[in-house]
Amino acid sequence: METKNKIKIYLADSEQDELDKMNAYFSENEDFEVVGMATDGMTVASDVIRLKPEFLVTEVLLSGADGFKVMESLKREMSARMPKIIFVSNLSHAGFISKAMKDGASYFMVKPVSYDNLVERIKDLVNPLLSADSDKALDEKIANIFISIGIPAHIKGYQFLREAVKLAVVDPDIIASITKRLYPTIAEKFSTSSSKVERGMRHAIEVAWNRGKIENINSLFGLQIYGANDKPTNGELIALIADKMIMEG
Repeated sequence: METKNKIKIYLADSEQDELDKMNAYFSENEDFEVVGMATDGMTVASDVIRLKPEFLVTEVLLSGADGFKVMESLKREMSARMPKIIFVSNLSHAGFISKAMKDGASYFMVKPVSYDNLVERIKDLVNPLLSADSDKALDEKIANIFISIGIPAHIKGYQFLREAVKLAVVDPDIIASITKRLYPTIAEKFSTSSSKVERGMRHAIEVAWNRGKIENINSLFGLQIYGANDKPTNGELIALIADKMIMEG
């Protein structure tokens, strides 16, 4: 494949050894061209602005400026031309994942990750269309999660949340525009209003919390992230479940 057809990526990590491993892996893949890499956030931002890669794969923790500050700088300087950002990080708390998705990251993958899976996520973003079989499989996975955490299938919010998770899997950026894009998209599909979509989702989450299956939720994500009085927002729950779907392929 000619270089001009390769997917251009930039790699950033706090550990040089990890950078070298990623660079070696992607350099051997004929579909990719590594245009640069760095451990310092300020260098990452300036390089990405200059080199204009299609993807930035970065750790949150960087010297100089963290991954979130890098993303802010790119949004300010590059606007529509900024790359898709994939966080690959040791930081696994839901707050970091939620912030990353809300701020515009395409994926958040918790280390250790398979480089093969990372490549698949990148290719998903290049060609985000789901096949009929994978769409059915995704429906089944979401249904299993909703049953586990106590969201009943007969309430309207269940359908709204399911559709929201599917949209966020295909287009993670939509979480950053929950009121302007996500709610209206779902409202149009179900011939209702954005406000009813928002309330329906909120009701579904409240039902789950009232059923007391919080431990199932914490077990699902492998973290003690919620207590009896710590209900997530609609966007937080959607982002968490979508990210789980993405990490599991």
